[in-house]
Amino acid sequence: MDNDNHDLAKLLPALPMLVELGASRHVTATAEALGIPQSTVSRTLARAAEVVGTPLVLRKGRGVELTPAALALIPRAAEALETIREGLAQARELSGKQFGRIQVAFQHTFGEVALPILIRAFAQIHPGVTFDLQQGSRAFCLDLLATGSADLALVAPPPAPSRTIGSEVLYSEPLKLVVSSGHPLFGSSGVRLDAVRDEPFIMLEPGYGMHSIVESLCQRAGFRPRVAFQGQDLHTVRGLVSAGLGIAVAPPEKFVAQAAPGGGLGWCEVEILWPNAHRDVGLVWRNRADTSAQATRFRDLVLAEGRDLLGASQSSTGLGRGQRSAG
Repeated sequence: MDNDNHDLAKLLPALPMLVELGASRHVTATAEALGIPQSTVSRTLARAAEVVGTPLVLRKGRGVELTPAALALIPRAAEALETIREGLAQARELSGKQFGRIQVAFQHTFGEVALPILIRAFAQIHPGVTFDLQQGSRAFCLDLLATGSADLALVAPPPAPSRTIGSEVLYSEPLKLVVSSGHPLFGSSGVRLDAVRDEPFIMLEPGYGMHSIVESLCQRAGFRPRVAFQGQDLHTVRGLVSAGLGIAVAPPEKFVAQAAPGGGLGWCEVEILWPNAHRDVGLVWRNRADTSAQATRFRDLVLAEGRDLLGASQSSTGLGRGQRSAG
């Protein structure tokens, strides 16, 4: 038993490195991910190989090849580390201090105002909790949630609640027609959407929430948009509009570009008088018993206080009436 404990004491420091190496297959990448020198990784793996009695990695070009012994050990190492993480979280919880990590997926649009406001409110109560943030399209965020790579997602529009997921709308924001400085509607106080039915539209790609929202809005106005260009963020969409390549429907931007001198790029937002143009922004979460305590606390805070927090920011940031939008 003493020899076993001695071997385990030498092997345990190598487990996080082995698990990371199994994912990256590169010693340098493993060292960077763990924040330690590459030489430390190499030495620790060498000591682990002595305990196992056979090499764990073999050099292969610029990377490494895992030996059968390593491939057998890595899944068990990953399981052991996850068990230790759970025990550490419970121990910290009993200590009275708040630790933990919350994984949040969000659409590009919400990274400038909405999400920072919500995280700040939570961090004031739980300063020891950290966040893993991943941004992308609505479809990307919901995929992360479905696979367990995210605890919560901030998307527009939120999907309907189901047996596997919960969702709730936090706020709605108006949508505007974006036109270039050379467009006849530049400076207009408002327009019916069907008045621009024959013009080329610039939209976000399928999978982004705004794509389906704009398609639905145009359908309600009695036409199908003729798509000239598609992009992956609203900054690009507005840039293409500024160049006179089409029009767009988008959430309001806090800074509205005016016509630039000398024929430069410019755009403005025009109110859509009909049909009613807005989008719902909401929080989505998985209905699972094993959701971490901290993710549950963050969800509960957002649902209880999110509307007031985000509503209070409207006058200073334009959220809901003129939020800056990144995608």
